[in-house]
Amino acid sequence: MVIARGANQVELTSIRGDNQLNLLSHPSYDKATKEERDLVCNGCGAAGAKFDFVPDTIWGLRISEACYRHDWRYSLGTTLEEKSHADWEFLQNLLTIIESAPGIFNKIMRIPRRNRAMVYYGAVRDMGDKAFFASK
Repeated sequence: MVIARGANQVELTSIRGDNQLNLLSHPSYDKATKEERDLVCNGCGAAGAKFDFVPDTIWGLRISEACYRHDWRYSLGTTLEEKSHADWEFLQNLLTIIESAPGIFNKIMRIPRRNRAMVYYGAVRDMGDKAFFASK
């Protein structure tokens, strides 16, 4: 994992599949090739949306790895129970990324980022049915 520091930003970047943060995912996610993941995972926001209005960051912290893993779970799931599990796992991964960000700025930003993570979770929980069932 590389930690790149910007003016007021810390970005945790990793090669997809590099799971040093111990993020949750279906076992097949870490075994998939980058090409296989790229076919399924589009990052934060609905695939094929006319506008990309969902940021891949929460207050300067990159969260796209949580989104990729969520996309992967959605592609595999077929039941509402599996959707609920994918959404819960997404929230846990967001919180793990937030808690793992180093530095004083990130410590200060934890509470607003947790609050924003709850908004992301609420959005997928309450409005993600169409995306979940799109390819079923």
